[in-house]
Amino acid sequence: MSPFPAWVEPYAGQQFIAGAWRTGSGDWDVVDFDPWTGEKLTAITVATAAEVDTAYRAAEQAQRDWAVTGPHQRRSVLLRAAKVLADREAEIAEAMTTELGATRWRAAHEVALARDFLDEAAQLPLRSEGRVVPSSVDGKENHVTRVPCGTVCVIGPATFPLLLALKPVAAALALGNAVVLKPHQAAPVCGGAVIARLFQEAGLPDGLLSVLTTDVAEVGDALIEHRVPQVVCFTGSEESGRHVAAVAGRNLKRAVLETGGTTSLLVLDDADLDQAAGAAVFSRFLDAGRLCMSASRLLVDEAVLEPFTERLLARVTALRAGDPRDPDVQVGPLMAARDAERLDADVRAAVAAGARLLTGGARAGNLLPPTVLTDVPADAALLRREIFGPVVVVRGVAGEDEAVRVANATPSGLSGAVFTRDIRRGLRVAQRVESGVVHVNDATLADEPLVPFGSEKRSGLGRLNGEAMVDAFTTAKWISVRHGQGTYPL
Repeated sequence: MSPFPAWVEPYAGQQFIAGAWRTGSGDWDVVDFDPWTGEKLTAITVATAAEVDTAYRAAEQAQRDWAVTGPHQRRSVLLRAAKVLADREAEIAEAMTTELGATRWRAAHEVALARDFLDEAAQLPLRSEGRVVPSSVDGKENHVTRVPCGTVCVIGPATFPLLLALKPVAAALALGNAVVLKPHQAAPVCGGAVIARLFQEAGLPDGLLSVLTTDVAEVGDALIEHRVPQVVCFTGSEESGRHVAAVAGRNLKRAVLETGGTTSLLVLDDADLDQAAGAAVFSRFLDAGRLCMSASRLLVDEAVLEPFTERLLARVTALRAGDPRDPDVQVGPLMAARDAERLDADVRAAVAAGARLLTGGARAGNLLPPTVLTDVPADAALLRREIFGPVVVVRGVAGEDEAVRVANATPSGLSGAVFTRDIRRGLRVAQRVESGVVHVNDATLADEPLVPFGSEKRSGLGRLNGEAMVDAFTTAKWISVRHGQGTYPL
């Protein structure tokens, strides 16, 4: 029996290069495993530097015609892709459970968000407007218009791989660019093959999208250094993001980066504790805590620390962890054994150093039970790097100022939340939190098609969503018109 639905199974082990499915020609395979059973799902022979070059040359050729294709024609392709996604929603969600270990609800949630973003991307061709700017020279007018950047390289993540790759892919295509997508090696089907199928069935002209599963060990920095791509959009770790930014900078390419980090949820002394506890559980344990926006630290005013913790533990201990195929399971496994082993070791080391384990237990393969810790030493590894799993740290703070100070005492700044019954107070505190996104009385996990989304500090560069997509994937072009005869000093 095939591990993937019939719609994607024939393509699960293939590369999609210049509009055609083919086998890679590299020297080794990326092996895709089921995170729950450990069974092999498929193997993909990696793409080589020569195939990267083929994809980029095809993109360069196809993009010339695509850039001058009418906006309504481009829009129709995006709308058809959204229709394909809607029609194949159940099959795509099933593939996510198989490949990513996603629970049923979480898989459906990602597909629904992807549909929202595809619908929004379909409006972008009609939004790229120009303007006439007054000139300081008599008889002259200045036209400023937006033109596609050309070809965009998208490097996708392992978590929420469909949504986080599809967002920039769809927007870049809608705005007249070509795209070469490299999905994460742990999610080549949901983050790669599914996207290729969507646009192939939608009638996207050949060459405009290639999906290459490969690795630095095979192609080096060819994806970024190649002369064709002008924009590199990356989602992943800070270490990899730094490298992408450095290579892009050396080659004078635009980089749009989202590199995650440590997210804090602040509970002030006047918060609705039931609401805060519910949001905290959702913010940490959705997708087993594998999201860059997952709240890893709960900073709680000491005046309400005890009642808040009681409410939190009541919710966490009620969570059911296990086989993601079980519709009653809310927390599934991590995708890689090394991630589960490292996080389990970090928890045990923190406890040995004095942290208190409020709930949690032993690791079982890739599955870690929902875990809550407090009194974690400041120098614990658990606090020095991003917590990538179902573990949360509760810390008491002496008031609003200390909560803000602790939240900001990190090099990252992607998302955050503040809970208080006083909305004006919440807005004031949110302004003080050094983060690209802060929610007042809501979870840290949110993404909306129209709202600029991005990071501060070492959590990334640039913004996506809404009008920010136009800024990311087009460039301003100045065309001046001189009426009548000009006079020149030479």
